[in-house]
Amino acid sequence: MLTDPPALEDDERAAILAAVREFTAAELAPHALERDAHEIFPRETLQRAGELGLGGICVRDDVGGAGLARTDAAAIYEALAEGDTAVAAYISIHNMVAGIIDVYGTEAQRAAWLPRLLSLEEVGAYCLTEPGVGSDAAALATTAVADADGYVLSGVKQFISGAGEAAVYVVMARTGDPADPATAGPRGISAFLVPADAPGLSFGALEHKMGWRAQPTRQVVLDGVRVPASALIGELGEGFRIAMAALDGGRLGIAACSLGGAQWALDRAVRYVQERHAFGEALAEKQSIVFTLADMATELQAARGLVERAAHALDARADDAAVQCAMAKRYATDAGFRVANDALQLHGGYGYLSEYGLEKVVRDLRVHQILEGTNEIMRVIVGRDVLRRGRVAR
Repeated sequence: MLTDPPALEDDERAAILAAVREFTAAELAPHALERDAHEIFPRETLQRAGELGLGGICVRDDVGGAGLARTDAAAIYEALAEGDTAVAAYISIHNMVAGIIDVYGTEAQRAAWLPRLLSLEEVGAYCLTEPGVGSDAAALATTAVADADGYVLSGVKQFISGAGEAAVYVVMARTGDPADPATAGPRGISAFLVPADAPGLSFGALEHKMGWRAQPTRQVVLDGVRVPASALIGELGEGFRIAMAALDGGRLGIAACSLGGAQWALDRAVRYVQERHAFGEALAEKQSIVFTLADMATELQAARGLVERAAHALDARADDAAVQCAMAKRYATDAGFRVANDALQLHGGYGYLSEYGLEKVVRDLRVHQILEGTNEIMRVIVGRDVLRRGRVAR
C-alpha cells in the first residue's frame, strides 16, 4: 500500500529550508524583476533547483525523489515564493505532474519519466482546463478514441503552464460515451501521458498575462495525437479522480506560494514604514499603520495555520483532506493578495513603481485566486461539505 512519509525532524527540516532559502536568495530574488519584465522562463535556474531535489519534493525516493511530506513541501514552496512567486508556483505545478506519475503511473512510466523530471532538466505540464469549460472540468470535450494500437487524442486545452516548454503533458480526455449514463461526466474521463514530440501536438500563441510572466502559458492543441495503450495513467475512466486528487496537492502548493509572496511584501512594508517619515514622525508611529500591520500579520498567520492543517490532513489521508485543502487554498490566496495589496498601499506611490517589486507580487498573487479551482469553487466544496455533515469538521 502506498503511504506518505512522516514529516521531517526539526533539524532536518531546518537544514533543508536553509538550503532552499539560500537558493532563493542567490537564484530567484536577484532576477525576479528581469524575468517578469522580459517574460523569461528560467530553464537553467530550474535545473539548479533540480539539483536540490525540488523537481520531485513528494516523489518516492526509489526513483530519486526527495520523498518529503506535504507539510514539508508547503514550507519549501513558501520559502521559494519569497524570492519569485511565479517561478515557485511553476515548480509547484511541475511537482503536481511528477506526483501524478509517481502515484498513479506504472513502474515503466515511473522509470521512463520521473528521473528526467526530478532533475528539472525536463519539465511537465498538467492539461485539464479547456476553452469554454473552465470550472466545470467534468464537461471537458477532449476525446481519446481507442484503436488497435492505443488511443487517438483530439481537443484543445487552455491556460496550460509550461506549454511549449514541457517534455510531457498529463492530458485528461474523454474515453466514455457522453450519451451512456455509465460513462458520462467524470466517469468517462481518463488520463494520458503525451510526450512533447508526439505528431499532432501543437501549441497556441504565448499568452501575455497580468502576472506569472516568468512561466509560459499557451493552449495545447491535440489534433489526432496517437499514443500507445501504455500511455494511459491509472485505469480507464479514472482520470477525473486522478485530476482532482492531484489538485488537492496543487491547491496546497499555490496556497503556500501565496504565503511566501505575501510574507515578502509584509517584510518590505515593515521596513518601509520604519524608515519613512511624514508630518514629523515615522509612519510606524501612526496608530493606523500599526493596526494595518497587525491585521496583515494576523491574516498571514491564520492562513499559514490552515495550510499546515490541510497538509497534515493530506499526509494522513483524512476523509476531509480535499475539503481542508479547498479551505486553505481559498483563505490563503485571498489573504495573500490582500496583504500584498496592503503592502503596496503602505508604500504609497513607490509601491506602484516596478523597481520596488510590490506591484509584481500583487500581480502574481492575483491569479492564485483563480487557478487550481477558482475560490468560488473552493466555497462550493467547503459549503457542500458543511451541509452534508451538518457542521464544520474538526
